Amino acid sequence: MNYDTLYAFCLATAALAISPGPDNIYVLTQSLANGKKYGLITTAGLLSGCLVHTSLLAFGVSIIIRQSDTLFFGIKVLGAAYLLYLACAVFRSDSTLDISSENGDKKGLWQLFKQGFIMNVLNPKVTIFFLAFFPGFLFSQTMSTVWQFYILGLLFMFVSALIFCGIAILSGSLSKALVNNKRIGPVLKWLQIVVFVAIALYLLLSGK
Repeated sequence: MNYDTLYAFCLATAALAISPGPDNIYVLTQSLANGKKYGLITTAGLLSGCLVHTSLLAFGVSIIIRQSDTLFFGIKVLGAAYLLYLACAVFRSDSTLDISSENGDKKGLWQLFKQGFIMNVLNPKVTIFFLAFFPGFLFSQTMSTVWQFYILGLLFMFVSALIFCGIAILSGSLSKALVNNKRIGPVLKWLQIVVFVAIALYLLLSGK
């Protein structure tokens, strides 16, 4: 088992979770509009949906890995290309962060959990991202690839949960910092670009 690969995966996940995106911005706005508890429930709903995407990845890609090294290499190349596409999209985007809480409608906790879960499960971009992100971080030559993908999925959920919960709890302070400091937006924008490019290069250079 290659623990360095797992450490690298956790660091990459943390960098992705910190970078501004629709999920963590949604957690922030719910926390600002309705309170920290609602942000935490939103986090639980969003991340629980990752189990569905992990299962699709684990059973689908594991079959491909068993059948063909060439197909698996093709998946990694396509994954790297997708991550570079995301980096270009971020580069072309506006660095201004919209954290207005006006759209944070008051909902019940269970309703909010279900909404987060459904938002995640029905988002095909999550499956595509997992397909691009996970294969380069397989960490064992002997363990079943299904189990490896599930371990990576759980690590992804755990690390993201720590950061998203931190965002919910510190929502007030974070919103003030983002609104008052105009330099934060461009810094976070370039953080996203660097992370996407670094993971793409890692995928291309990593072995099976």
